Amino acid sequence: MTGSNVVIVESPAKAKTINKYLGDDFTVLASFGHVRDLPARDGSVRPDEDFAMEWELGDRSKRHIDEIAKAVKGAKRVYLATDPDREGEAIAWHLSELLKEKRLSDKVEVQRITFNEITKNAVQAALKAPRDVSRELVDAYLARRALDYLVGFTLSPVLWRKLPGSKSAGRVQSVALRLVCEREAEIEAFRPQEYWSIDVGFTTPAGAAFNASLTHLDGKKLDKFGLPNKDAADKAVVKIKAAASYTVSSVERRQVRRNPYAPFTTSTLQQEASRKLGFGATRTMRLAQKLYEGVDIGGETVGLITYMRTDGVTLSQEAIEASRRLIGEHWGEKYVPASPRVYKTAAKNAQEAHEAIRPTDLFRRPEVVSAYLEKDELRLYELIWKRTLASQMESAVLDQVSVDVASTTKDVVLRASGSILVFDGFMRVYQEDKDDGADDDQDRRLPAMAERDPLTRGPIEPAQHFTQPPPRYTEASLVKKLEELGIGRPSTYASILQVLQDREYVRLDKRRFEPSDRGRLVTAFLKNFFNRYVEYNFTADLENQLDEVSGGRIDWKTVLREFWKAFSGAVEGTKDLTITQVLTALDEELGQHFFPAGSGNGGTDPRVCPQCGKGRLGLKLGKNGAFIGCNNYPECRYTRPLAVANDDGQEAEGPRDLGDDPETGMPVTVRRGPYGVYVQLGPPRGHEEKQAEEKRLAEEEKAKTGKKPKAKKDDTPKPKRVSLPRGMAPADIDLETALALLALPRVVGNHPETGQEIQAGIGRFGPYLKHGTMYKSLTADDDVLTVGMNRAVDLLGEAAKKASTPAVALGNHPKTGKPVTTGSGRFGPYVKHASLYASIPKGTDAATLTLAQGLELLAAKEAKDAAKKGKAPAEAEAPAEEKKAAPKAPAKAKAGTKTAAKASTTKKAAANTDKPKAPAKKQVQA
Repeated sequence: MTGSNVVIVESPAKAKTINKYLGDDFTVLASFGHVRDLPARDGSVRPDEDFAMEWELGDRSKRHIDEIAKAVKGAKRVYLATDPDREGEAIAWHLSELLKEKRLSDKVEVQRITFNEITKNAVQAALKAPRDVSRELVDAYLARRALDYLVGFTLSPVLWRKLPGSKSAGRVQSVALRLVCEREAEIEAFRPQEYWSIDVGFTTPAGAAFNASLTHLDGKKLDKFGLPNKDAADKAVVKIKAAASYTVSSVERRQVRRNPYAPFTTSTLQQEASRKLGFGATRTMRLAQKLYEGVDIGGETVGLITYMRTDGVTLSQEAIEASRRLIGEHWGEKYVPASPRVYKTAAKNAQEAHEAIRPTDLFRRPEVVSAYLEKDELRLYELIWKRTLASQMESAVLDQVSVDVASTTKDVVLRASGSILVFDGFMRVYQEDKDDGADDDQDRRLPAMAERDPLTRGPIEPAQHFTQPPPRYTEASLVKKLEELGIGRPSTYASILQVLQDREYVRLDKRRFEPSDRGRLVTAFLKNFFNRYVEYNFTADLENQLDEVSGGRIDWKTVLREFWKAFSGAVEGTKDLTITQVLTALDEELGQHFFPAGSGNGGTDPRVCPQCGKGRLGLKLGKNGAFIGCNNYPECRYTRPLAVANDDGQEAEGPRDLGDDPETGMPVTVRRGPYGVYVQLGPPRGHEEKQAEEKRLAEEEKAKTGKKPKAKKDDTPKPKRVSLPRGMAPADIDLETALALLALPRVVGNHPETGQEIQAGIGRFGPYLKHGTMYKSLTADDDVLTVGMNRAVDLLGEAAKKASTPAVALGNHPKTGKPVTTGSGRFGPYVKHASLYASIPKGTDAATLTLAQGLELLAAKEAKDAAKKGKAPAEAEAPAEEKKAAPKAPAKAKAGTKTAAKASTTKKAAANTDKPKAPAKKQVQA
């Protein structure tokens, strides 16, 4: 029976949790995310009609909306309880608009409620403070959605026409791609510079040893490049040795306080989860979503953390008081600061009203909930719990010490620095990890010393160094950079990084982003012909304008008009752009990348064509994308794939020889095939050349005699091949690695519980573990060559836990009487009837699936399978008693008879009757 109050949320998991907090007077339903969107075709946003927007229901939304409408008809009040951010406000607006169109909002009161955490108190408090849907936030959403659509559907066709082989270009993704590409260009242009440092060992009068670094020589202070080469370092060593004695010339001490870090925002959580846990942004947000929506703890479903899409760093007064109480009880009052800590975000245009990410109950310690969480869920929860507590703890206190050591004549001065932890404070609980290039000597300890203490000189250790290029972006550092520039918003970072990978514009290699050649071409094209729209400041300023819209300070259509006027003009200006102009610009931008100096044969000009020796190599465009070719075409037809020294990990010109297998003596090579890059053992050297010669002789004989000669039997063993695991760059493959891959599967060890062997290998679906009859795919972070016993047992345990999930019966099929069940398999949750399996879509909770929903999924799968085979979907098998009563089918009419013609006509009529109905009329938002 429907309650008199209907609460609508996004997901079934969230609905399931909230439903337990409310009484029988409430019905909680899920919209299953966004219910409407702009159709993926031209004309969905019409600038000529003052940016009118056309919306349509998603493929699966109609059923969910029908269920919501049915529930609303008998209700008195509707609460739109979607997430408390801009996206949540947008979903609430779409739902309210659909209720208006169905003429239901006149009969019921529709109100908006928000809560930052899914707890009973928070939900009940929200119900007491309803409001209207925020027009300002909706306008900002409409503007952002229109901008993304206009850029994508206007710029992408230009890319397809002028840069064949390219994919679509997104407004924010293109700017993020530019960051990755420009960092790669910096790395390629970097030239290392040599420098030397000298460390000297000393011993105090008490016998304690320490090291000091040379800072002054002959009365001059040495900068980083003060000792530029070995000769300068050797001369410095001579002077250090020549000094008669050394003493402590000065000791500087100062006490510093190190303050804790603010609680997590979306971006800082993604950064720290990447550094500390090795999680990608998408994985982090997926786990956080589950912790937010609710976990079953001892029969009670509770949300463990507050809303995870936020840029605010504030904590509620309740959370601050709980933190201080817990800190005092567990670590002592000295760890509780005199007054609560208040944080203010440094992010541009942060929504300060949003609370930081924190546990909903700080006294729910990680060890208390560990039995109810998956391993990675627990690790993320513990990270959030520790960061929240640490943010309200006392500062750490350190004594920093700097000691200068000088020779008797003062012509040689060395310095030793270190620090002593006096009070650990928040560091007792949490320390933030650091990005590349961060320098931290806080753990270096120095012995007690005083001025004029004589020192005994020990070994002198000169060391050669080279400056390093800037590091490639990790997910953490790229998110941090995007946030610093004000590009994108917390809820978009994960999707931005994922889209770049899905479009194959970048790849993650050892957790670092490296642009593909396709990505570099797109960036070069946009920089040359649409530079304004991939500028960092322009994109950030546009985000600022959207924030002004959400604050009600500017009209959303004003933003769109100003943007479209300039943008459409830029697109119009590319209509007369020739392929030659595009190639010239790209060649100038990327020439150094594709033809690095000295990379030709024997160090010759890399632009000289290796085939004709006269032509100049350059970028060319074909219908399938870019490639490198000779400008002497058609006289010279030399081409090669668009690749540089194994770029993309793809062998550009034939196999790369790694050496010979010490056991068989056969060559080991890295090759590229239609399904990717692989390593190959064999055939024997000269075999391929021999086969090519035999083929040539056979063709000559056929040309002379007109008969194809009988082929000779080839007894050579078939070469062994192994595909490279995802993330392993072909350029990094050496003989040792290749032989290890060819030796797969390898034995990891015997399982500690069963005693059976665990193997690691590579199959058609990628790297895997095998234990008895059980298989488990390795994750992207696991290396098939090095995965150890502990990790293998953990992964197999997860697989066994999923495999042991019992089937859940939904009921019996109305036509067959056979059971319809749900279960979980290799490819995720499914619904099953007899031998028919249908996947349960993402976002649908298998635990709340009804029999009607299961039958709908099964019917759709059956129709899809029948369509593939060119047949109409079969009716479900009838029960045995119906089969007996069924009349016999008439005999098949012969072709050409009236009966056959009549049957044909009847069949066509039936086919027309079964055609799907026309889609519902689309809605237009002016």
